[in-house]
Amino acid sequence: MAVDPLSDAMSAIKNAERVGKDKCEVKPASKLIGNVLKVMKEHGYIKGFEYVENHRGGKFIVELCGRINDCGAIRPRFSVKRTEYEKFEKRYLPARDFGILIVSTTKGVMSQKEARELGLGGVLLAYVY
Repeated sequence: MAVDPLSDAMSAIKNAERVGKDKCEVKPASKLIGNVLKVMKEHGYIKGFEYVENHRGGKFIVELCGRINDCGAIRPRFSVKRTEYEKFEKRYLPARDFGILIVSTTKGVMSQKEARELGLGGVLLAYVY
């Protein structure tokens, strides 16, 4: 039984990446997982993804490109102000300007870099590097 679908999706991607697969299946699908995958694609961590309806909640087929060293969901989902991103970057990312934190803001799901440029706080969802 899945308690956190985003966490399950991130660990499925990480495990497939470690084994060296070029595709990965993420199920069940949700809007949140789709938005997180979109941010990962924009930053070049995955090649692309496709939604497939299977009448059991749907699934995403994710094309991997071998650029992910580690990724995961952030639990509990911390609320973060626009001035606090640095603290969480130190906690979840290995070095400065290496990797991204994925944040849910009032303007949608985006990376912490975009949120900082727009001056937005939000809720931390995941990290990728």
